[in-house]
Amino acid sequence: MRAQGLSTWIALSSDPHLSEYLPLRWQSRSWLSGFSGSAGTLVVTGDFAGLWVDSRYWVEAEASLAGTGIEAVKAGGATGVELMDWLARNVPRNSAVGVDGTCLGLALARSLETALQSRDARLRTDLDLLELIWPDRPVLPQAPVVARNAAFETLQRRDKIALVRESMRSAGAQWHLISSLDDVAWLLNLRGSDVSYNPVFLAHVLVGLEDTRLFVSAGKIDVALGAQLQADNVQVNEYAQAAGALAQLPDDAALLIDPRRTTYAMVHSVPSGVRLVEQINPTVLLKSRKSAAELEHVRSVMERDGAALCRFFCWLEQALARRETITELTIDERVTAERARQPGFVCPSFGTIAAFNANGAAPHYSASAKSHAIVCGPSGCGSGLLLIDSGGQYEGGTTDITRVVAIGEASPAQQRDFTLVLKGMIALSVAQFPRGTRSPMLDCLARAPIWAAGVDYGHGTGHGVGYFLNVHEGPQSISPHLAPDSHTAMEPGMITSNEPGIYRTGAWGVRIENLLATVMATPSEFGEFLKFETLTLCPIDRRCIERNMLRADEQAWVDSYHQVVRRRLSPLLDGDALRWLQRATEPL
Repeated sequence: MRAQGLSTWIALSSDPHLSEYLPLRWQSRSWLSGFSGSAGTLVVTGDFAGLWVDSRYWVEAEASLAGTGIEAVKAGGATGVELMDWLARNVPRNSAVGVDGTCLGLALARSLETALQSRDARLRTDLDLLELIWPDRPVLPQAPVVARNAAFETLQRRDKIALVRESMRSAGAQWHLISSLDDVAWLLNLRGSDVSYNPVFLAHVLVGLEDTRLFVSAGKIDVALGAQLQADNVQVNEYAQAAGALAQLPDDAALLIDPRRTTYAMVHSVPSGVRLVEQINPTVLLKSRKSAAELEHVRSVMERDGAALCRFFCWLEQALARRETITELTIDERVTAERARQPGFVCPSFGTIAAFNANGAAPHYSASAKSHAIVCGPSGCGSGLLLIDSGGQYEGGTTDITRVVAIGEASPAQQRDFTLVLKGMIALSVAQFPRGTRSPMLDCLARAPIWAAGVDYGHGTGHGVGYFLNVHEGPQSISPHLAPDSHTAMEPGMITSNEPGIYRTGAWGVRIENLLATVMATPSEFGEFLKFETLTLCPIDRRCIERNMLRADEQAWVDSYHQVVRRRLSPLLDGDALRWLQRATEPL
């Protein structure tokens, strides 16, 4: 920093595609700080280092950074310190603030420039300091790109490109840059394994009105696949040539970009005469609305995923009775092993969160070989709540589920928290609302029963989920932290999580999560209405429920849900697992 004349360096949790999960090469914030959570921003000055994390990571970051000289800074919430406000107050006047522009989103760059104006500071985006200090920095991943299994696709590649071109023409654009990896994979009906848990690959796409250019590392696409792409007029180019292609656009052209999904460096490659059309990527909207055929594949996947979880919970019950050694790491191994036995399973959709008692109070807790809780051992088993948040990537869909189960007996206080969360989850599950309702507006439905008890949680209630793509997908998000823009409107075919929670620091955490499909409800004289279909199939632990806290209609919902779970999963189970399912789905 001193050599480059910088007062401040900002290390983002980002890559040139603004991904949530990062290839090893761009895990610079993690490499610098040692904090391995999926989100966070590290700020380094001459005499200070601070890692900004949201409420999901407050507990974990504080423990991880203890003794490192890096301060864990709580962002968000009533008492949080917002990064932009801190920069506006603390950056030295007339200084230079550095950040790697190749990993800096255009929208974030504008916010940074605004924050620095009050200090007469300038933003430098032409540096990557990690290249100077990270001697064994990983290279780009070289895993092959493969064609999507045609049995699970309802639109051909050329048809998807045609839909994007319709949006381009409507926006008055002749070109469209796509850098977000799930959008690239969806558009071209391709999949890869460059990023953990997400079946995507590193690439950019430049869509023109006449041709399409795919920028991907040499050797990742074989001859046969290259010929298929060529047949659809998709030209394969070297990954590093994307910025150069933008620089060659004619001055009278218009380029459609999504400022939330395009980096500062890529935009600054564009000639000054090119008109930028800024709006959400059309692919974001298109891929969020699953077709009827795709939803059928997802329903089938949910049955297989639910059967795998029943077998896991049956094993857990028996292992506890035998006082086998069970740790949080064991839970992860067994859940993944059961899913791996299912047809069409590819990999987990994210790192399993298995958190016992106090560890459950960190929403994104991650057990490690050095730090994990023991649930049971030869000398006896613990008592309390075990939270398991896990998911799978299958060729026919992506799953994400959280269940909390009692180890021993749940205390009255734990039952109270569990039931409050369950009431919130049910409230959103049964919601009916006008078509076009902005997704953030639904958040309070799940929070209302929890708020009524004087309790709240810091994360959003629900995120979009991809179709054998990223487990976190836009544009919808049932969250108070998202602006209710027009593109956040709920639409038929969207898959969204429903996961309210309560977290007691140092004690326990409760989160119950199902995935919901948005479907049409009966229309009325007031227009079209939407409702939710619960997709996830797995029993909810009745031992954790304080039944007196549930209204009659809420009890009926639980019993009805369990009847559906039993009916659809029973054909896939036998023996002890089937008997476990039958017990777990008895009426309240």
